[in-house]
Formats: sequence, structure tokens, C-alpha cells
Amino acid sequence: MNNDAFSGELINVEDALRRIGGNMDLYKRLLGRFLAGNHIETLESALQRGDMTESANLTHTLKGVSANLSLTGIRTASVNLEQAIKNGSDFSGCFAELKQVYAATVVVVGEIIN
Repeated sequence: MNNDAFSGELINVEDALRRIGGNMDLYKRLLGRFLAGNHIETLESALQRGDMTESANLTHTLKGVSANLSLTGIRTASVNLEQAIKNGSDFSGCFAELKQVYAATVVVVGEIIN
């Protein structure tokens, strides 16, 4: 799989640009703000504490932010994790998937910003 195909699975840049009127500079700034957040660390801390209310809220927020930025891989993984938390299911696999997708997305976002 080439990098463009992998990027397409993680991020839909065209969709994001449509959403913000084609302004790539704005999109890059928004992606930079996203990277500056401690999304995974904060969520992992809440999960480790067993605070399922905060974990569900953080996951829901991550799902929304990733949808707005067209970070499709993170959004999909967030949906799965949120569902597992709400159902009281074992969420460890879903969280591991989210961490993996998040790390891969950070690499692609870094390439877009630079």
C-alpha cells in the first residue's frame, strides 16, 4: 500500500477542505492544534482510573473533533471505543486500536503540516 492510500484511510483532506472553504492554511493550523492536545494521554489516564463517565466524554469529544477535521481513522476507532465504554464491554482492544490509529495519523498529519 502506498503512502497516499494509507493517508486516505486515515484522513480525508478533500472533505476537510470542503468543510472549511478550501483554506489549506487554516486546516494546517487546526491540525496543529489537534496535535498539541494530549488526547490519548488524558483518555488513557481516565480509563486507568476507571472513570467511565470521563472516559466516555473524552472519547465522544475526540470523535467529534476527528470528524470535524476528517481524521477518519481516529473517528472510526473512537466510535468503537465509545460504544464499548457505554456497553460496559472490555474496551482494551478498542483502546489499543485507537492508540495505533492515532499514532499513524499523527505521522500523516505531520507530513501535511510540513
